[in-house]
Amino acid sequence: MYEKSYPNKRFKHTIEFLGKHISTAETILDLGVANPFSKIMQDHGYKVENTKGEDLDIDTYTITNSDAEVVTAFEIFEHLLSPFTVLKAIKADKLVASVPLKLWFSSAYRSKTDMLDRHYHEFEDWQFDWLLEKTGWKIMDSKKWTNPTKKIGIRPILRWFTPRYYIVYAEKIKNSKT
Repeated sequence: MYEKSYPNKRFKHTIEFLGKHISTAETILDLGVANPFSKIMQDHGYKVENTKGEDLDIDTYTITNSDAEVVTAFEIFEHLLSPFTVLKAIKADKLVASVPLKLWFSSAYRSKTDMLDRHYHEFEDWQFDWLLEKTGWKIMDSKKWTNPTKKIGIRPILRWFTPRYYIVYAEKIKNSKT
C-alpha cells in the first residue's frame, strides 16, 4: 500500500483496519451508495460493489443475492431502523463495519433538512457488540478512535479524548442458531 493523504482521519483509520483483515483478492459488497470511501477502497485494489440506494430496512435483495466474500458497512447502521434485519441477511462470512459512538456530551445527529441523513441509533461499543453477537457474528478485532475538531469550547476539547468511532472485523458463526 502506498502512503496517501485522506480527506479525514476516519478514512485513514478505516483503510488501515480494512487492510489488516481483508485481502484485495476478496470481493466486497459495501452497504450504501458509491461514495468517496468506495473510491479509496478501489484505489487500494479492492473489488467493490455498492448497494444502489434502496431502503435497506425494507429491501435486502442486493444483500441476499450478493456473492461477495466480504460486506463492509461504514457508518450505515445508525441510519437504519433495524440493523438486525440487514446483519441477518448477509451471506458473506466476513464483515467490517464501523459506527459512530454515542457521546454522553452530544445528542445523536439529526438533520432538519435531509430526511435520509438522520441517526436512529448511535451505539455504545457494547451495544454494537451485542447486536453483532445476536445476529450470528463473532468479533475478531476492533478499534476506536477520536474525532477532534479545531473549534473552541468544552465539547471540542472532550472530542480530543473521547472515542467517536468504533470499527470491528467480524466473522459469521457457522451453524448459528440466532
